[in-house]
Amino acid sequence: MTGEEQGTLYLCATPIGNLEDITLRALKVLKEVDLIAAEDTRRTRKLLSRYAIHTRVTSYHEHNRRTKGEYILNFLRAGKQVALVTDAGLPGISDPGEEMVALALKNGVRVVPVPGPNAALTALVASGLSASRFCFEGFLPAAFRDRVARLKVLQQEKRTLIFYEAPHRLQKTLGDLLAVFGDRQVAVARELTKAHEEIWRGTLSGALAYFKNPRGEFTLVVEGAKDAAPALAEPVSPAAVVEKVAALEAGGMDRRRAMQEAARLFNLRRREVYAALLQEKEKMGKK
Repeated sequence: MTGEEQGTLYLCATPIGNLEDITLRALKVLKEVDLIAAEDTRRTRKLLSRYAIHTRVTSYHEHNRRTKGEYILNFLRAGKQVALVTDAGLPGISDPGEEMVALALKNGVRVVPVPGPNAALTALVASGLSASRFCFEGFLPAAFRDRVARLKVLQQEKRTLIFYEAPHRLQKTLGDLLAVFGDRQVAVARELTKAHEEIWRGTLSGALAYFKNPRGEFTLVVEGAKDAAPALAEPVSPAAVVEKVAALEAGGMDRRRAMQEAARLFNLRRREVYAALLQEKEKMGKK
């Protein structure tokens, strides 16, 4: 690689699990650049060691992106070549690499993508759901209110939806998806390309029941809306409320959480949900 007035920032895709998924071009770039900026230096060094690459490595992650971004930019301004890598997959997707790319372009630095593995697309093509039109959402907000608000925005999205999720939040996210979207088809991909890879296919309620003690890294591929969601402005029957609470409980939620979710979905107060349950119970008692 010959230096120019300014260097080049290479966006280097790295394996999401199996180290043999690295491309020949990526190996060449990693060997020839002056610096590798890595989200997780320990993980990146394992990859470099596997292929006997001895290029200098520096960290670039969420907590040092501002100071290290300037450091990397100065490196590039000096005519040096830099490879940016995430801990797995394509840099810039659900990681701070996006900011480094924007900073480089703003300062007239050449940015070159080196494509390769990506968890979202790997899960999508193996999901069995439509891959002709899809929407990548990455990680949903951690806060319950924000997460549900985002899902409601996506409720009528007809494209296949792709999400990333951590194991400790998987149950909550599956429950919220079920509450807002209804019991759609889903593929839950775990530990893609690794020794314990698993792609589970079924319904959201089935996934909620199956993944009781989730481990590993997850990608969720969710069926898009088949038709526009019904307008919630119409009066909601007690029977519909009872049916929804029962479905949520069948999916693994306790009664309190199921009532809370039903109230949010139907835009009701919690006492209105309770009244609907009580009304249906009394009706059954009279039969």
